[in-house]
Amino acid sequence: MIRLIGIDPGLRNTGWGVIDCDGNRLTYVADGVVRSKSSLPLAARLSQLYDGLAEIIETHAPAEAAIEETFVNVNAVSTLKLGQARGIALLVPARFGLIIEEYPPNVVKKSVVGAGHAAKQQVQMMVRTLLPGCLAASNDAADALAVAICHAHHRTAPAYKLAAGEATA
Repeated sequence: MIRLIGIDPGLRNTGWGVIDCDGNRLTYVADGVVRSKSSLPLAARLSQLYDGLAEIIETHAPAEAAIEETFVNVNAVSTLKLGQARGIALLVPARFGLIIEEYPPNVVKKSVVGAGHAAKQQVQMMVRTLLPGCLAASNDAADALAVAICHAHHRTAPAYKLAAGEATA
C-alpha cells in the first residue's frame, strides 16, 4: 500500500487530498484546502501556502505527490501568481523527499470522469463515488482528490526519488 497526496494549486485556495492506494483499491484518507489571506503581501501568502502544505505532509506522511499543471490565462499577472503558488506546491513535497508527478487538467478529468472537459460538479460527484466516505466539501479539495486518483491510475515504478533537494538514480 502507498499513500498519495494530490494538490490543486491556487494562490487563494490550494486544494489537497490524501488517499491510500493498494493495487486497484483506493481508500479515502483526508482532504481540505490551504487558504492564504488576500490582504497580505504575495510573499506572506506564499509562506502561508508553504506552511499549510508542510503541516499536511507531516501529518499524513504520503510517499508520492501529484500536482495539477497550470493552464495559461489571458491575464498574465494572474498566470504569474498562479505559477508562484504552483511552485510552492512543487517545492513542499520535494523538500520532504516525495516523488512528484504532474498531470494536465484534461488528463485528470478523463481519469476520473471519463471526459477531458468535465464540469467541476461531475468531478466532485465521481470523486465521492470512487472514494466512499469522502467529504470533498469544496471544488478545490475534490480537484485535489481527482489528481491523486489520476496519479493512482497512471503511476509506474519511480525512476528517481527527490531527497534533500537532489535527484538520485
